[in-house]
Amino acid sequence: MTRPDPMPHLAAVLAAHRAAEQPRATFQAIDEALAACIGHRLFTILINHPSLREAERYYSNMPDAYPVGGRKPMVETPLMRQLMVDGVPYIGPTREDIARNFPDHELIFSLGCESVLNVPVFWDGQAVASMNLLHRSGWYDDADIPVARLFAHLALPAILLLSRV
Repeated sequence: MTRPDPMPHLAAVLAAHRAAEQPRATFQAIDEALAACIGHRLFTILINHPSLREAERYYSNMPDAYPVGGRKPMVETPLMRQLMVDGVPYIGPTREDIARNFPDHELIFSLGCESVLNVPVFWDGQAVASMNLLHRSGWYDDADIPVARLFAHLALPAILLLSRV
């Protein structure tokens, strides 16, 4: 599947960096850019709290199902290691991949999501956040990773702002 060129969407994200309503303005612009460039039904950004061994949701395009402020434990699993230690994005193209890796898979399925792309965000040698896109079955492939990583790292100013709070 051919995806649209991300370059026109970069300007909107960069403009959002100037907005006063941070981090929401930046996260919203990234949500819109990724919706246009890659596509998603559910989009969330989770900030890591390593000392608490938790991740906290700071952005969700579906706040009724996945509210901002929700927390989840950082459980040591092969997927968590791949993302938050090795820094390697994860693509789970099928319903089975989601069921195997996410305890909340029934809620995910109820939203029409059956594939996932998780992108870790690193700064100064540490995983500070993850950006999570979910869509219908088979939606994501390796060609989506560079674009997703680009936009994930454009979230860094807002993520670092939150990391200091």
